Amino acid sequence: MEHRDVSDSIRSWLNGERLEAREVEDPQAIMHLHVRYPPTKQGHLFNIVVPKNRKLVLVYSITRVDEGQQEAMRKIANENSKSWDEWLHRTRIRLTSSDLDWVLHVGRSTDGVAGPLQAFNLSRPVWFDGLTQNEFMQSMRKVWLTKLSLIHQIKHGFGNGKGKPGPVDDWERSKSKRGTKKPQTRLSEIDTDETGGFGKDFDPLEWV
Repeated sequence: MEHRDVSDSIRSWLNGERLEAREVEDPQAIMHLHVRYPPTKQGHLFNIVVPKNRKLVLVYSITRVDEGQQEAMRKIANENSKSWDEWLHRTRIRLTSSDLDWVLHVGRSTDGVAGPLQAFNLSRPVWFDGLTQNEFMQSMRKVWLTKLSLIHQIKHGFGNGKGKPGPVDDWERSKSKRGTKKPQTRLSEIDTDETGGFGKDFDPLEWV
């Protein structure tokens, strides 16, 4: 399969599943889409990328942790650093077993104690020679279910939070080094209302 054939197939699959997609300007990619998944009002933002010079499709989703939950994590870390280190260790082990690639953005250390979990990025690549509609859709489903599991884990351990996204130190440091603004990507936040599912209401006008 060639890049254009892959891009056309992905658009067709998303349309067949009634998943709304918006084009994102990305000079590093043949195609970069923002997709709401699952296809409900509370769906989260997913990125679907076909990069240049690579024969693969990347499915990923970034989640920012609530400010109140970050405060609860920092409190526990200060009171019992061993317990907090164990929580981070168990989380990393579970993610390593998830068949996904992942990045945890952990806040700055204070007195040798790791900061709170501030954001996480879950992704899965699918190479062209193994790309089918089933493999692509199962990748989206796998990222979503793993994301949902981590959201439940955070809520169970650190409460519902304040309904306000917390800081992400890594992004601030990166922005300072570049001397430019961080790309405006709408990030999914952990919703504090269990009755309404996860993610904020979907508004295409807010998309980049």
